[in-house]
Amino acid sequence: MAQATLRTPRIRLVPLCDDHLDYEVELDADPEVMRYLGRPRGRAEVEELHQRRLAAATSVCGLGFWAGFVDEAFVGWWILGPPHRTDQGPLDGQATLGYRLLRRYWRQGLASEGARELVRHGFEELELHRIFAETMAVNQASRATMASVGLRHVRTFQLDFDDPLPGSDQGEVEYAITREQWLAITPS
Repeated sequence: MAQATLRTPRIRLVPLCDDHLDYEVELDADPEVMRYLGRPRGRAEVEELHQRRLAAATSVCGLGFWAGFVDEAFVGWWILGPPHRTDQGPLDGQATLGYRLLRRYWRQGLASEGARELVRHGFEELELHRIFAETMAVNQASRATMASVGLRHVRTFQLDFDDPLPGSDQGEVEYAITREQWLAITPS
């Protein structure tokens, strides 16, 4: 199954493609957007990451990155992708959820709205059994988004970084939801 175009009441989520590269460059150049992810990135680095983002859609059918648009304006991207570290568990049947929005679209509920649609897509259409997300423990906004779509705190853990960000000493957090948990909280 190839990546589907998804829709929410406000967002059109389309599979990431080369047409979206300039949007990714703008997103990754903003120091506030990158605050919990590292330093802002230049075009050459984003071009390399863009290729990896596109490749995510080829490793597991139906998974990948989506560019989000509201009234034809790019607002950010979302990912429902395969796990990539050994401590994240088996590849089969689970995916990692993520999102990154342009700052001018923060605090409008768009991150949650897009994430909620990817969770629905993952469980209903891709038949995943578990979806999880990770962020720095100090990233309260992202943690609130994870909780708002039904994910619950599973663990706090430490990762080793060559150049740790402020707050790294408090660790990383993983939030997750299983298909059974999602069905229990989803109206019929």
